[in-house]
Amino acid sequence: MKRGAPLSLFMLASALSLLAVSDAAIAQDSTRDDQGNLGARLFNQSCSVCHLKQQLGTNTYAPALSQDTLGGKADIMREVITNGTPRMPGFKIQYTPAQIDAIVGYLKTIPVAAAAAPTAKARGPGEPD
Repeated sequence: MKRGAPLSLFMLASALSLLAVSDAAIAQDSTRDDQGNLGARLFNQSCSVCHLKQQLGTNTYAPALSQDTLGGKADIMREVITNGTPRMPGFKIQYTPAQIDAIVGYLKTIPVAAAAAPTAKARGPGEPD
């Protein structure tokens, strides 16, 4: 039975560290106000399917969004979300103006993604190293 004691202590320590991480995540999430939570939820519900990568190695259907999208102008963001574009549906029937404002507010919290590192060009047959 003594062989199981170190394993039990390890399992207990792991469980306690997970609880500490969960508490930190909850505390961080609680700093966002109700409007920000609404915007994040609506974004994940309707926008993320096109504007975020769904799996590793796949592309997005639409550009990534951030606080600098459309020049960072909230009124233009609101207009595009409301009425859409030729390639994007509008959400004026699905969401109220307050809900669209919440999405715009959430977008204003998303930092600009770092530029992707250039990929190495594959060499064709007969090309020098």
